[in-house]
Formats: sequence, structure tokens, C-alpha cells
Amino acid sequence: MTLGWGRHYAMVEPSQFRVEYAINPFMDPAVQPDPQRATAQWQQLVDTLRAVGSTVDIIPGRLDSPDMVFAMNLGLVLLRPEWQGAGRRSVVLSHMRFPQRRNETPSAQRWFETNGFAASYVGREGVGAHFEAGDAFPFRGDLVVGIGPRTDELALKHLAADLGVTVRGVRITHPAMYHLDLAFCPLDDRRAIVCPEALEPASADLLLSLVPEPLVITEEEAISTLCANSVVVGRTVVMPACPPRVRAQLEAWGFEVVLVDVSEFHLGGGSVRCLTNPLDITLGRELVPVTGGRVVAPPSERENPAA
Repeated sequence: MTLGWGRHYAMVEPSQFRVEYAINPFMDPAVQPDPQRATAQWQQLVDTLRAVGSTVDIIPGRLDSPDMVFAMNLGLVLLRPEWQGAGRRSVVLSHMRFPQRRNETPSAQRWFETNGFAASYVGREGVGAHFEAGDAFPFRGDLVVGIGPRTDELALKHLAADLGVTVRGVRITHPAMYHLDLAFCPLDDRRAIVCPEALEPASADLLLSLVPEPLVITEEEAISTLCANSVVVGRTVVMPACPPRVRAQLEAWGFEVVLVDVSEFHLGGGSVRCLTNPLDITLGRELVPVTGGRVVAPPSERENPAA
């Protein structure tokens, strides 16, 4: 079955995008994106998503937040049936690891609340657990969350309790794949792009065991093309680049590959997925409700293996 989510996105307009600091291996303030080219690439991504059947809502940027264009990390949205209470639409706002990005959260909160989303936190303003939504994906009924570089293990418990779902942690160890969205891309209910080299071995084994038909990519493929940082709309995969081997497998599975050049944004360490935040993940469809929530901790951790 195709993914039920991925047909409604939020994106942040790119006028303030620049490389002002270095918080990942891709960023170098001495190498700046071309503003006109970046704007044209961003608009092409918007147009492409709309053409393949997605709705795109636009969030204003802010002058002091050059990375806010990477909308995936503003928060994790969940639609809840009315009988679940807590509002029809909710968002767990990100608590950014680096203080340079924390100015984004108040603006994101205003936009989400204005548009009918009830906001919650796992931490805020430098206090409490860090959580960045680019580390969280629904897959086969559970929420898979990468921890390590940007998201704390403590955030797993907060997410499980807040959302009422099973949260499975996997430990990221690769400095250039600092968010799970650079190493993991769900394709449908059985398939996903996975880069095992982004993860601690036990976590890589766990993630591969969750995917009945993984499309395994190498470290070189993941970093040189950012091909895992893609979005899926039905049977269409919108990608920044696609190695021939990866394209052949996707097409053999019946997917159409659509390439969109967003190379200016690679200078900030993000690509297609980082620029988009899905607004249609739904409890009871993508995520199985669990009373009180449940955490499955990373397998390498001997203490507190589950809670």
C-alpha cells in the first residue's frame, strides 16, 4: 500500500536562507548560497509537489533564523481522531540542539496555533530534552526516532506519552547524517530507503529488521546525493538526485522518480525532505494508538531496555 501521508506539507519561504554559522559538516560560512538561485529552486520544489498531488502551505521566515527554511525540523505534526481528545491537530514543537536555531520555535508555534494545531513540547529554551522532528518518522504503526546528534534519548519518553504511540529509538553515529531523514526514507508500507552506515550497528540491524523490503544505500550514495532526504507522494518519489542503481530499484517497484535540483540548500546541510514538513500523519492510520505510550529504547543500551 502507498503511504497515507505526504500529501500536505508546510514549507518556509527562503528569503532569509544563508550560511551564517557551521552546525553540521556541510556548512561553511565562506561558501554562501546564491539567493536568486535558491529562491528559484525552492519554488520549483513547491511547484513539483503541487503538480504531483500535494498541498503546500507557506510559513513566513524570520530575519534572525537563516535555517528556518528547513521546515522539517519545526515540529512533528499528528492528526488525531476526535475521540482521542487533545484537539483534532497537534504538533510537538522541536527543541533545537543548537541555540542558533531556537528563534525558529516561537514563529513556528504562532503559525501552527493560528492554523488550528495544539502545540506541545519535550523541552524548550535550552531546558529539558532536545528533539528535532527530522529525526522522527512513522513506519508500520510505530514512530521511529533517531537519537544522538540532535535528539536526546529522554525525548523518546516524552513523545510516547504525549502522542500515545510506540516510539522506537535508533542511535545515529555518523556526523554527516545527523538527522534520521538523511539516512531513512519510508516509501510505502513495506519499503524504505535505509543507510545502515549512519547508525550504530545494533540500531542499523533493528531498522533493517523493521523494513520488509529495504533499499539499502551506501554511505557514499547517501552523502554525495542526499537521496534519502526525499519525499514520497503516492507512487512518486521527489528526490534531489538519484544514483542509477537506486533509480532502477525504485522503478522496478513501480515508483516514478522526479528530480528537483535543490543544491543551494545542500550548502546548509538539507535537501528535499528537510525543506518540507508533512501535515497529514494520522493517529490510527500511520501510528497505532497505545494507551500511555510505549518506548523501545536503542538496542545497544543495556540499561532501561524498554519502558
